[in-house]
Amino acid sequence: MADENFTIRPLKTFSEMYAAVELQRVFWGNDAESVVPAQMLYTIYESGGHVLAAFDGSKMVGVLIGLIGTDIAIDDRPAMANLLIASKRMVVLPEYRSGGIGYKLKLAQREAALRQSIRLVTWTFDPLKSPNAHLNLRKLGGIIREYKVNAYGTDDRNGLSQFGWSDRIRVQWWVTHRRVEERINGTRPDLGLAHYLDANAPILNPSGMADGVAVPGDILNTVNGAFALVEIPLDYDRIAKAEPGIAQGWQHHIRTVMQPLFDRDYFISDFLRGTIEGRERAFYVFSADYGFDFSAN
Repeated sequence: MADENFTIRPLKTFSEMYAAVELQRVFWGNDAESVVPAQMLYTIYESGGHVLAAFDGSKMVGVLIGLIGTDIAIDDRPAMANLLIASKRMVVLPEYRSGGIGYKLKLAQREAALRQSIRLVTWTFDPLKSPNAHLNLRKLGGIIREYKVNAYGTDDRNGLSQFGWSDRIRVQWWVTHRRVEERINGTRPDLGLAHYLDANAPILNPSGMADGVAVPGDILNTVNGAFALVEIPLDYDRIAKAEPGIAQGWQHHIRTVMQPLFDRDYFISDFLRGTIEGRERAFYVFSADYGFDFSAN
């Protein structure tokens, strides 16, 4: 669905927040743990955060919630030096998800951060969700330095855990950095899968196929170069519905692959899709950290 007719604007009145609650319920149902209520949305707005909504005419079709916080990992500086926007929730109606609305909402969020002179926006997502990875890394220019084991617990009733697993990776989106501007403006050199393979970047966990379904493969024991590729399935949600056992295997597999890389100070710098061995596949790019400071402009 084309996105040229959509508008993005912040919600600023209490009464408007009820529509944002109803839109969340399309995805989360009536789970009180997962739906941000109207009174909390209004408090977020009044406290300097934002509730951004996308409209098709007068119909609300997407919402993005962001609140102002600080980086708790750095506790030896004044809070003002550690300001960030915690992007907590983005929901788009299913019939509008191919129209670029999520991307436009994130760009509006970047503008909100720039107006407040905040350089960092953070959020988490499931590392097995390839559409999210493509948006967050490839299109927006985010990076990832942190893997969170069972970030939202193991109780599937909360809507955030699946098969007793809720691992997440945390995006750092340095909105004033040149790489972000280049990604958004389309001026960054487009390094594809072939470039990394030609540079001998190893695929640490090449997948196999079983009855038409991608399955986890063996994991290479060592990685010493500047780059490494970590594979995930392109269609994890479909696998989770059709083959729960394989989906759970991917959950534990990706934790086993990624955690040691983060422990060795590799970070995720990109996300790629390409054809290998006659099938479309998806990969995170892990880069060795040579002291890159993304907080510097």
